[in-house]
Amino acid sequence: MTAVLDSWAVLSYLENTEPAATVVAGLLDGERPLMSWINLGEVHCVIRRSHGEDDAMEAVRDLRDVIDVRLPDERLVLEAARLKADHPMAYADAFGAALAIAEGATLWTGDPELLMDGSPWRWHDLRERR
Repeated sequence: MTAVLDSWAVLSYLENTEPAATVVAGLLDGERPLMSWINLGEVHCVIRRSHGEDDAMEAVRDLRDVIDVRLPDERLVLEAARLKADHPMAYADAFGAALAIAEGATLWTGDPELLMDGSPWRWHDLRERR
């Protein structure tokens, strides 16, 4: 199973918020999940606001060692735009969902905006132990 992480998942992991932190750590021990650069940019933003630029850049460098970060192409940008137009979510969240759809993967998140029954993307709720 291929996993896509969104910013909610990664920030929970970095902040040691349970149960998500343990679940994501287990994933990182056995796989190299995917993530959109848009979502990693959001992680950078949150860390920079709370801890400064140096910590934010260190987190990005460390995450790139364990996550396959994907730069969105035209197809993914348009898919994210369609998802945003059709579902109530932040635009950055739409990139995680679009990447999961494009890769036939499961989006690992705890963000309620992305945990929609009947959504066109598969999701795994990180607010629950697996």
